[in-house]
Amino acid sequence: MPAKTVNDIVALCKRRGFIFTGSEIYGGLGGTYDYGPYGVELMKNIRNAWWNSMIYSRDDIEGLDAALITNRLLWKYSGHEAGFSDPLVECKKCGTRMRQDKMKDLSKCDNCGSTDITEPRAYQLMMGLSIGATADGAINAYLRPETATTTYTNFKNVLDAKPHKLPFGIAQIGKAFRNEISPRGFVFRMREFEQAEMQYFVNPSDDEQFHKMWMEERMAWWINVLGIPAEKLRFQPHDKLAHYAKAAYDIEYEFPDGFDEVEGIHNRQDFDLGSHTKSQADFKINANVMENKDSTTKLSYSDPQSGANFIPYVIETAMGMNRAMLVVMLEAYTEEDLGDGKTRTVLKMKPALSPVKAAVIPLARNVPELLNISNDIVAKLRKMGIGRIELENSGNIGKNYRRHDEIGTPVCITVDHQTMEDNTVTLRHRDTMAQERVAIDDVPSRLLEIINK
Repeated sequence: MPAKTVNDIVALCKRRGFIFTGSEIYGGLGGTYDYGPYGVELMKNIRNAWWNSMIYSRDDIEGLDAALITNRLLWKYSGHEAGFSDPLVECKKCGTRMRQDKMKDLSKCDNCGSTDITEPRAYQLMMGLSIGATADGAINAYLRPETATTTYTNFKNVLDAKPHKLPFGIAQIGKAFRNEISPRGFVFRMREFEQAEMQYFVNPSDDEQFHKMWMEERMAWWINVLGIPAEKLRFQPHDKLAHYAKAAYDIEYEFPDGFDEVEGIHNRQDFDLGSHTKSQADFKINANVMENKDSTTKLSYSDPQSGANFIPYVIETAMGMNRAMLVVMLEAYTEEDLGDGKTRTVLKMKPALSPVKAAVIPLARNVPELLNISNDIVAKLRKMGIGRIELENSGNIGKNYRRHDEIGTPVCITVDHQTMEDNTVTLRHRDTMAQERVAIDDVPSRLLEIINK
């Protein structure tokens, strides 16, 4: 039985060290979470899977890791400073503040049901900073609310350092910050979160072709790499396009309470580079952009064949990394009836994503030879560099199996008395609980088979 609610995942995350409440010992801080020992590993594995598909498997995309603290002018010319806001309403009876477009009933307070609600006002989502010894503490910088804009402002830097012909892309994974009115859904909507975004720069005449290509590639990644069933995913076109967008689709996942966005694939035309480029009048910019008097750099592309100098269009893929982890855990979460009133909880995720790749368990901790063999196996597996390998030297075998089921460890390797006789160990498989006997020398290759299947 899969997770009925996100609360099933919340409880597991706390119990097994995936995710903790941020600043928990001081009462927490809304919309912030800390990632524990296994959450760090799972996030890293999802991150690596995305990076591998975007960078290491291709020749046309470069990586970037831009600063989190950014010059205010980036967000002035991107339009965020004036327009990056949500509609805020407040209940006059209980004081609850709500994002109007997410209310269950626009006429009633979500908290107390009162109909005495204020008119909506624009609520700025960016987190402003005062950098340096400013006299009046005026905001002169922002924590970035997305990774994308810091990619656009590095367009020429990347192109000069690593020349490319169109189409080519720039990808980055990193933190972003938004002062959300009402964070919700555990790690679904937070004030500090992680994004994985890729901006693909194309000739304006090729934009529709590459938008379609990236829609297909991103959906395939969710299905084939993260292991999410196709029937739990769908494309949803935006009901209303932003003024700069030519087309915009979201990949949505069927959460326990319905479909919601996990990634967007957008045709942003020439708005972004056109907004930040120097000498805008030199180019035929299709999008409606603010006049930029501060940029020092032309963010254009010179075609080596035609000699034309123009502002490329952008096809963007934008994924929430925290949401991806939540989806993986929701889809993997399984409760099985073992009979006699017993159940087990197991995370049946793809082995390549598992936080722990294998656990080595000596059957008897008071037998030095079993401990020595276990340590040797652990050392050999760790040298393979395939991820976290754990040695379990406390607790009984059954409890260790159950703990690693909940962590999602694909295989437990048991070292027992027979091991001392014939140099074999027992491999116990997570999903089926089936056991097989394997020679110690064959354990590394067998583990690779399990992880890569």
